Amino acid sequence: MFEIFQSEKNNKYYFNLKAGNGQVILSSQGYESLAGAENGVKSVMTNAADDSKFERKTAANGKFHFNLKAANGQIIGSSQMYASESGMENGIESVKKNAPDASVKELSGE
Repeated sequence: MFEIFQSEKNNKYYFNLKAGNGQVILSSQGYESLAGAENGVKSVMTNAADDSKFERKTAANGKFHFNLKAANGQIIGSSQMYASESGMENGIESVKKNAPDASVKELSGE
């Protein structure tokens, strides 16, 4: 499920993609408008099935994470940090599996 919410800190809109167990598997950058966040969700749904859109990265601390990029190369979502490369790959598989058919829920301010 995608959850769209507005931050009280900066009034920007964000979304999280959650797995069936409620764990956040992908988070967005901030958007100026609700429509921008909704377009971001649509872009994740469209691009999640394409493995080449996932940018796999290793942080300076040795942890693993990934970004999902749109066709134009812009980052549309980022993962949490994973202790292992296999954990990161499982996260990517979860995005591929959950994003295309996920429901979208708009939350009131958080």
